[in-house]
Amino acid sequence: MSAVPAGHPHDRQQSKKAAASAWIGSALEYYDFFIYATAASLIFPQLFFPSNNPTVAIVASLATYGVGYVSRPIGAFVLGHWGDTHGRKYVLVLCMFLMGFSTIAVGLLPTYSQVGILAPILLVILRLIQGFAVAGEISGASSMTMEHAPLGRRGFFASFALQGVQAGQILAAAVFLPLAAYMPTEAFNSWGWRIPFLLSFLVIIVGYVIRREVDETPAFAQEEKQGEVARAPIVEAFTTSWPDMLRVVCMALMNVIPVVTTIFGAAYAVQAAYGIGFHKDVYLWIPVLGNIVAVIVIPMVGNLSDKIGRRPPIIVGALGAGLLSFGYLYAISIANVPLAIVMSILMWGIVYQGYNAVFPSFFPELFPTRTRVSAMAISQNVGTAITAMLPALFATVAPPGSANIPLTIGSIALAITAVAAVAAFSARETYRIPMKDLGQPRAVPVPQAEYDRLRNEAMA
Repeated sequence: MSAVPAGHPHDRQQSKKAAASAWIGSALEYYDFFIYATAASLIFPQLFFPSNNPTVAIVASLATYGVGYVSRPIGAFVLGHWGDTHGRKYVLVLCMFLMGFSTIAVGLLPTYSQVGILAPILLVILRLIQGFAVAGEISGASSMTMEHAPLGRRGFFASFALQGVQAGQILAAAVFLPLAAYMPTEAFNSWGWRIPFLLSFLVIIVGYVIRREVDETPAFAQEEKQGEVARAPIVEAFTTSWPDMLRVVCMALMNVIPVVTTIFGAAYAVQAAYGIGFHKDVYLWIPVLGNIVAVIVIPMVGNLSDKIGRRPPIIVGALGAGLLSFGYLYAISIANVPLAIVMSILMWGIVYQGYNAVFPSFFPELFPTRTRVSAMAISQNVGTAITAMLPALFATVAPPGSANIPLTIGSIALAITAVAAVAAFSARETYRIPMKDLGQPRAVPVPQAEYDRLRNEAMA
């Protein structure tokens, strides 16, 4: 599919550039996405949704977090189409500009006390734009990196897109940590919370410079050269790939684990109504430490999936993370900070990465080049949109004062991760399928001995 032989130095250089672009782009874009999530849990209930009933304020604030996921399927349709008709490179630059400017605008918003109901309305509109923008990021970055990578290394290189996501979350919490810890509460609630949002100006500049350096992928360039670019990739995807799209929808429900860790877990631990009483700055360290471990684990698991296949890590990661959610929430319920940190590192930092590190290669490998970005973007974002209202659902079924919160929320999480595991089990294995045959249900994998030879060559 490439104009130069596999393993050629140019190929390798572009593989590394694509992985670096995916890493930095995802880190910067998800920094934007997660500073909102952090603020929605920690301070937005008081600033944008004042209410005499603290449960109402918490549910309303977490629902605006969910709104960002509601607009993601719409963004997936638009940005997926753009990625399959105009190229992977250009859709990623577009995503970044949309995300950066909408995040800066959140940092400039007036609060409820200043303009009344207009404040939460504007907040919701900007969150919709954020969700729209992020919808094309992972599918575009995953497709670009996977298509630039040699056979035998696709899992490893594609995993850097998700390593960037985790790094973006570390960055988001790292910016909030010193502010929450060292600023007086009044100053933080008045203007300090705006600083992380306004820093997104740097996101736009750095991200654009880096993404400009990456070539379009050989797979897309070849289709464009031969005049084979799909005119209606969305229609074609639904017509030819709907069973795999359905599988991806179900696997994307694994987003329940980040919801439990960083969103509901934060509200449960920090909001006074729940009575747990973790300090904001203490709680912020829990997902940070889990993410630091995840950054180390992700390329290892991506590399492992190039050896043993995509399905085993995803299945083990799904079921294991679902089971560990009980222990994580229990640790918060007994206000045991060290245990909460250990459970977070196990559930989020290690076991969940069996899914998280592998889906950036597995999902795009299920679809042909013509419809890859559209099919992955739509199905993955529909799956995450289904999990969008989980924070508000969790706060509703397990409100402040209710009994057995860890058992209630843990059971829901495990049931959802079991659905993801079954979907992965039912999918075909893709790691030894040549690029030109990806997306064909009856594609013949490269023989194991030949695959091992090509993989060793690519690693040399």
